[in-house]
Amino acid sequence: MKRFLFSLAAMLFLFAGATRTFGQGLLVEGLLDKAVSLTQKGDKTGSADALTESASALESEAKTSDGSLKDKLLGKAGDLKALIPLASSGKLSGGTLGKVVNAVKMLIGANRISGLLGKGESGLLGNAAGLTSSLGLIKAGSSVLGESNESKLNGLLGEATKSVSGLDKKGPAAKLAAAASSKQLGSIVSLVSSAL
Repeated sequence: MKRFLFSLAAMLFLFAGATRTFGQGLLVEGLLDKAVSLTQKGDKTGSADALTESASALESEAKTSDGSLKDKLLGKAGDLKALIPLASSGKLSGGTLGKVVNAVKMLIGANRISGLLGKGESGLLGNAAGLTSSLGLIKAGSSVLGESNESKLNGLLGEATKSVSGLDKKGPAAKLAAAASSKQLGSIVSLVSSAL
């Protein structure tokens, strides 16, 4: 009985940690979108506050990463902080902010995919929704890559989106989807990492 209770407590602790990380992740995108919206409206204080919160949330997300993207995420958090004085003075243009936000979204998406890939097949199976969401983030920011890389990435995203949809199936079909999507997702993470 003790062992059962201990196992249950451990599972709840892990679930709480995963939920917190996932919620925190969603928070980053929401804050970035908020910062863009407030900047476009000319709300200097709101824009600066949203950027401050975005940078902090991004640093938290980077700390959960044990991959090669950690330093890039922390670098982008630094870029967001550098924009805060411009936002406060009303000199931050939507175009400048948009480029940084797009790059951040791509890195967040790639980092989350990388985290799941690091767990092997178990990280992929049953995670179609999370992976699709991360692929969406990468797609949303892909305009910062330049025409050649964006075109290559879009091809990989199309293939991966199809493969990922099979990860929630059961049995051999899911294992086939995991094998196919693993290679495609790895290529996407590699492309984003090298391009940014």
